[in-house]
Amino acid sequence: MSAIGCVLFGAVGVAAQATPVKTNESFTVVSVHNPNATLAFQPDREIVFGMMDKGITRLTSASTPARAWGGLVSSNDVVGIKVFSAPGRNSGTRPAVVEAVVKGLLKSGLPTNHIIIWDRQLADLRLAGFGDLAREYGVRLAATTQVGYDPKAFYDSAIIGSLVWGDLEFGKTGNQVGRKSFVTKLVSRDISKMIVISPLLNHNQAGVAGILYSLAQGSVDNFIRFETAPKQLAQAVPEIYALPELSDKVVLCIVDALICQYEGTERGLLHYSSALNEIRLSRDPVALDVLSIRDLDRQRNLAQASSRKTAHQLYSIAALLQLGIDEIDKIEVISLETDTRQPQSAAPPNTNQ
Repeated sequence: MSAIGCVLFGAVGVAAQATPVKTNESFTVVSVHNPNATLAFQPDREIVFGMMDKGITRLTSASTPARAWGGLVSSNDVVGIKVFSAPGRNSGTRPAVVEAVVKGLLKSGLPTNHIIIWDRQLADLRLAGFGDLAREYGVRLAATTQVGYDPKAFYDSAIIGSLVWGDLEFGKTGNQVGRKSFVTKLVSRDISKMIVISPLLNHNQAGVAGILYSLAQGSVDNFIRFETAPKQLAQAVPEIYALPELSDKVVLCIVDALICQYEGTERGLLHYSSALNEIRLSRDPVALDVLSIRDLDRQRNLAQASSRKTAHQLYSIAALLQLGIDEIDKIEVISLETDTRQPQSAAPPNTNQ
């Protein structure tokens, strides 16, 4: 049983598979801002590409974007780009941000068939625009529910789930059925390196549909059982992320902070959104998520929206598992500006909508 689970919740039988990983020595987040990155909530692709180039070179201290990406992955790697696509192209991970990463990986020499854009559901990926992006660049598109799950890689919890079609143990019977969440074969067998890109999107239970939640929720089956209670989710998300099949492969985390949606979880609600026009990069998923939660709180205050009780335990557990740091005052944020010249065609978007 997990020591953290025992201390915090007294839960029985949580995963022993969730082994701590090395904490980043420097809790550095590079935040790149351009006030013209969006217009009427739509990204300007060329500006986004420039923001990504500037951010990745600063984070890695490389001389060029190609060398920066080449320092993260090799030409032999199969790189999975994990997106959060259920809210759609306006509120989920935006194709323009993913396209910037794809272009960088290709410039580094990675073959097109070694890049996989993936999430839980294929329909969500296509509706969010990633099918078009995959065809344009010749990269692969994959969904965990279609690829299937690995019976040898799993997260074990005493909480019994109600299995649904597609779960590895669906239709089976026995006392132990429903205790395990199995890792997708896409991650355990196919992908060697991962880049996780999450939107700056409120999540009512996790605080933010960020790096930790997005990867955990998208990588295993039988996950619905954790969505019903904050304490269950707070324990499961970081422990699933810490599974060696997942955390050992993550080389970069990116927050698509072009738009901040401070209400809703998997629905596009642009009337509850503000344009921040930022992209954030780090090797520390916890630091990125707690910064995102701070921004969500700020935007709610500005909009005089109702405050939310954040799942701080989730990020405390993540820090105890050495996935990153959850103390904002210890995070080094390097803020960069790209070309701030005003486009002649239009005024900047209203960030207080």
